[in-house]
Amino acid sequence: MTTPKSQFQTLSSPSLSSSSSSLSSSRFTPPKPLKFPSKPFKTLCSQTSNPRPPEKPITFISILRAIPDWADGIKERRMKQSKPLYKHDDWVRHRSSLRHIRHLLSSFSSRVILSLVPPVIAFTSVAAVVASYNTAVLWHLLPEIFPVLRASSLPYQLTAPALALLLVFRTEASYSRFEEGRKAWSKVISGTNDFARQVIVSVEKDSSLKTALLQYIMAFPVALKCHLIYESDIGRDLHGLLDDEDLAIVVSSNHRPHCIIQFISQSMRLLDLEEPKRTLLESKVSCFHEGIGVCEQIMGIPIPLSYTRLTSRFLVLWHLTLPIILWDDCNWIVVPATFVSAASLFCIEEVGVLIEEPFQMLALDELCNRVCNHVQEAMKSEKKIKETLLLKKDANSSNNSSLNGHHPIQPNTSSSRK
Repeated sequence: MTTPKSQFQTLSSPSLSSSSSSLSSSRFTPPKPLKFPSKPFKTLCSQTSNPRPPEKPITFISILRAIPDWADGIKERRMKQSKPLYKHDDWVRHRSSLRHIRHLLSSFSSRVILSLVPPVIAFTSVAAVVASYNTAVLWHLLPEIFPVLRASSLPYQLTAPALALLLVFRTEASYSRFEEGRKAWSKVISGTNDFARQVIVSVEKDSSLKTALLQYIMAFPVALKCHLIYESDIGRDLHGLLDDEDLAIVVSSNHRPHCIIQFISQSMRLLDLEEPKRTLLESKVSCFHEGIGVCEQIMGIPIPLSYTRLTSRFLVLWHLTLPIILWDDCNWIVVPATFVSAASLFCIEEVGVLIEEPFQMLALDELCNRVCNHVQEAMKSEKKIKETLLLKKDANSSNNSSLNGHHPIQPNTSSSRK
């Protein structure tokens, strides 16, 4: 019987060395999988594989966290889905008079509403507990030392405007961040198109280096998008834009957008250009640096945490005491009243939290694809457009030369008078 060591010794034979030599000759060709013997391989797997992690025990805290974890999982999965750019048909559907019914029917698939399930259930349960306790006290099911939980509504009337203003300001601050991120990406996209246009027009020689420079320009928005969005696969997104060697360098770098800018700068340095054209192209790179700076500031600096925490604490305390305030006027109606209040106010706060990080809400994938399509189309049509314009120029020059060679005949005014 052979041991696993002997099996590996047989595997490290000329067949394996020949496969390794063939692998070194073609760098990016994936090697053929080695076929290990079944029994020794099972033995090795049983010896070297790590044991499966033990399952977490079911505790009271894990039961309480089941619903919030489920809601957070749905929200995060929906956040990772690519957002489409609106077209004419989408705008027609968006302003349709049936939109209210459509939005109501799609409530249970909304990530905003699903993320509200934990707080709404919690505060509605508190309202049900308070209503049950007060009912038990009023029906003398509990000893007389237990009081009825009730309070005046005057404090709520005084603090309701403050809560409304706090929610409005919180949402407005989040929307300003969303608008700033949208403007930053608009500048990046327009700068990329302008940069590519200048390269196509200015660079006449070094066609291979020109093509590589245009590829780097198209790759910059994709690299910036992957830099901003969590768990993005930059290797997959840049696979068709960059060569394998360039892609390996970009993936291994710590800051992928800056690495793309280095490729662009070095490519322009190698181009045979006049100094005014080179200065003009180098000035276009500043738009990329500006876009990186603005986007990183938005990602790294949130709305002041004290503002966010104050809004959250205010909402929690408000809905914990709401059943006590409304008991005298509503009795058991405090349960649906608390449900409606929590669902509406927490929904406003949740929307502010979602749009605070704007890059997950923007259609960055569609924007990057559109830029690549525009640049590639410009590269393909460059030669045809140039040939068409040269033919028009030759035609105009031939017409002008024919007119200069034959003077037009002047009319005989004397004979016409006679």
